[in-house]
Amino acid sequence: MNNNINNNNHLHPNYYHHPSDIDDDDESSIEFLDHNTSNTPLTHGTYNYNDSSNSINFNRPPAPTYTNHSTTSLDYYNRPIFDTENPFESYEMQPTAYHGNNYNQAFVPHVYDDDDPEEKEFDQRIQYNNFEGDHYDLATASYVDEFVDNTPFGTTDLEFQEPPLQEEVRDKKPIRASGINGHLVLDCPVAGELLSKFPDYKPDEKDGALSREFAFMRYTAVTCGPSNFYRDAYILRPVHYPIPRQTELMIVITMYNEDDILLGRTLKGVFKNIKYLESKSRSSVWGKDSWKKIVVCIVSDGRTKINERAQALLAGLGVYQEGLAKSRVDDKKVQAHMYEYTTRVGISSVNDDVVKLTTEKIVPVQMLFCLKETNAKKINSHRWCFQAIGQVLDPKIVILLDCGTQPSGKSLYKLWKEFDRDHRVAGACGEITVSLKKRQMLTNPLVYGQNFEYKISNILDKPTESAFGFISVLPGAFSAYRYVALQNDINGVGPLEKYFKGEFLHSSGELDPNDDEYELKRALLKEEAGIFTSNMYLAEDRILCFELVAKKGCNWLLRYCKSASAETDVPEALAEFILQRRRWLNGSFFAAIYSLVHFVKVWGSSHSFGRKIFLHIEFFYQFINLIVSWFSIGSYFLVFRILTTSLSNSDLNFAPGNILSVVFLWLYLASIVTTFVLSFGNKPKGTERFYIVIVIFFAILMAYMIFAALFMAIHSIQQIYNSNTQITVALFFQNAEFRDLVVATASTYALYFLASFIYFEPWHMFTSFLQYILLSPSYVNVLNIYAFCNIDDVSWGTKGDVGGKSLGEAKLREDGTFDVSVPILKEEINQSYLNQLEKIRDPAPKEEKVMITNTEDYYAFIRSMTVLIWMITNFIVIALVLETGGFNQFVADDTVEDTKSSRSEIFLTVILWTVAFMALFRFIGCIYYLLGRMARRMKGSEHATKMG
Repeated sequence: MNNNINNNNHLHPNYYHHPSDIDDDDESSIEFLDHNTSNTPLTHGTYNYNDSSNSINFNRPPAPTYTNHSTTSLDYYNRPIFDTENPFESYEMQPTAYHGNNYNQAFVPHVYDDDDPEEKEFDQRIQYNNFEGDHYDLATASYVDEFVDNTPFGTTDLEFQEPPLQEEVRDKKPIRASGINGHLVLDCPVAGELLSKFPDYKPDEKDGALSREFAFMRYTAVTCGPSNFYRDAYILRPVHYPIPRQTELMIVITMYNEDDILLGRTLKGVFKNIKYLESKSRSSVWGKDSWKKIVVCIVSDGRTKINERAQALLAGLGVYQEGLAKSRVDDKKVQAHMYEYTTRVGISSVNDDVVKLTTEKIVPVQMLFCLKETNAKKINSHRWCFQAIGQVLDPKIVILLDCGTQPSGKSLYKLWKEFDRDHRVAGACGEITVSLKKRQMLTNPLVYGQNFEYKISNILDKPTESAFGFISVLPGAFSAYRYVALQNDINGVGPLEKYFKGEFLHSSGELDPNDDEYELKRALLKEEAGIFTSNMYLAEDRILCFELVAKKGCNWLLRYCKSASAETDVPEALAEFILQRRRWLNGSFFAAIYSLVHFVKVWGSSHSFGRKIFLHIEFFYQFINLIVSWFSIGSYFLVFRILTTSLSNSDLNFAPGNILSVVFLWLYLASIVTTFVLSFGNKPKGTERFYIVIVIFFAILMAYMIFAALFMAIHSIQQIYNSNTQITVALFFQNAEFRDLVVATASTYALYFLASFIYFEPWHMFTSFLQYILLSPSYVNVLNIYAFCNIDDVSWGTKGDVGGKSLGEAKLREDGTFDVSVPILKEEINQSYLNQLEKIRDPAPKEEKVMITNTEDYYAFIRSMTVLIWMITNFIVIALVLETGGFNQFVADDTVEDTKSSRSEIFLTVILWTVAFMALFRFIGCIYYLLGRMARRMKGSEHATKMG
């Protein structure tokens, strides 16, 4: 393989050079080009444009000479795949009569968002009529017909009739596909209904006068695991063009069952960022044809899990076609279905109901849709990206996004710029903002509370960690990594090895001997997966961050990019929120312990001595933070108790204070006990109403504690004022009660305000601060209790997925070709495309919420209620007798002991006489039984059982 694909020189952290004379938007720029750069240009071929017709005439030059600087070479990237004639040469991209309402409504003219003027600026700098796609060798295919020779499809004058309407798309006449390198690869024509929307489409010319890159979509059936994808010589389109393209950015979007709305938001943001990169005119890396340096990979976790409307949206973009996928190839299970297409369809608008497409003012985007056959967790999706796709494309920077996360217009460039400025940067993240709806400010304070939490983390936490060079976690929803920094050493040890270990530790342990990764998985499963390790890998992204910074012989750093932002949805239901934080809290807690225990690995890195000292200071801060979080539940209770009992002091003249302190104490303890009981074995969805009641109580409790603190502070100021004492700084330190209250308040809430104003982002302090304050007791108590009570739960809910129904099989022939049944006629392809558009034309019907009682949840609920009633009633008896639980506050101090003594005597008297009565009652019963038995023997038998 040529040096554009795999050059080991760039594994060295000092590999990049720093041209100081390059200007990139008035900033110094580093070109991501190898020292041993080939003379081969990134694009190849001569395109002659006819301005009057916008037609494309491709004149293919002689094959280029590749200079190989790599120690490993695969010839299949450099040699022609086929010598046979193109099987689809006569395929005419004719627009058909399928122009119904579904098609017209799915595509709309391009529109600009009212609150987003950036896109207009991008469009002014882009020449939309000058996009040049590449031609490449197509995988041949021919019809299987005993009366017809094995002539490539399209070289004869046969006329094929439109199939009957009742015939299913999958029931097609078998064709013979040659594949690539022994793998099933199909280059399929894109529906004419789609291509006819392109501005430069010519219906009277071959392929619509479009290059093959825009006119054909490729399907590849992958029968190996991600670790063997490169070894088994699978090929992807960006490296299959006459001149393999260098991938600067690989944007990875992981998807599970998100709908078309969430996927549309993410793609809209990504497409806008690509448009911005294409519009740049002063960059040494970006500008015209920037889209050829970017690949957008969408990895969906499980064929049976993908949302039907999301899949239809991908079909609308041209990157998916129904009827191509197969479940088995030559008796081997297909593990992933890969679809590749350079789309010229964009997202015009995304609202709460429907996604609208457009082909106006669209920059081409290289898309790769990887549909995994089974549901195997998000980390497995990342393994497909890093180990499979990444090894072939060899990207410089990999950006990770969750489906539903929408990056702002320039965010991806801003993230890339962090790597461009400093060759030591191995990873970076931006600000994740919460998607807010104004009405939720009152109707759902949980969303706004999370908004405040995210904002403060991005203002205080991330910048602080970035200053030290180690960010504890780069969120997988919006982060970026330098691909070479992630690589393992020659022994297979390194960041990716640690990162992917969690996938195997969480597996069921049952391995398939026929799995091509059987030996790899068996070796990793030999390592004991204790509860510590399993919980630690619930936050595998934290492990990856630590391993990058502590990588042996390297000096990688992690950075926070304030100017890059992405919007995402957060849990709106309390049960969903608790489940999410269970994984976050347990994973982060054990991962923090891991980093603290292994912090000495930093000394094996190439960081400077000063940097190592800085990192140790940060580790010490994280240790203190870990200790505080461990004792948080006890600390919060003590603060509550001190404030409420202090407010009951007679000197403060607050009459209800004594009664309220006891009432809140009992309710507090009841809430804590209830949370513990519900956390053991109960699912939050089954007991969500109880959690809601507890959260509401803690919000009321927090409001009362704030009132108590303010009341005592005002009382202290009044005392000073009434005593006519001159107010000085010394007086402030002498009054311990007032001093501690002011210091505690200023060190938290006042600093929140100050930091927010310094960052010019104060609005969350006015819209979300109150909600967060009222929810903070629930963060401390409910979330922590549930998390620690479920450290034994390390599952991701993916066991038992064996895939969906069979999609058919491709048979391998002795001559290396495949017998396969797929739709190939233009009428079939067009109708299939229109059927997919029909699915996303109208808003999805609202699902009626049907309350289905789960028997397991019901039994768990009854168990919990029984335990709670039993515990609380027993505690009430103890509290009444021993004058504890706050009841002693209602009795004068000088009579407390006498009252307690008298109540104890009464209790002993009652309990002892009760025991005596029960014993006597049983004694009388046994005596009565003996006397009755003697009387029955003397009386004789009545022979009541004798038959009459």
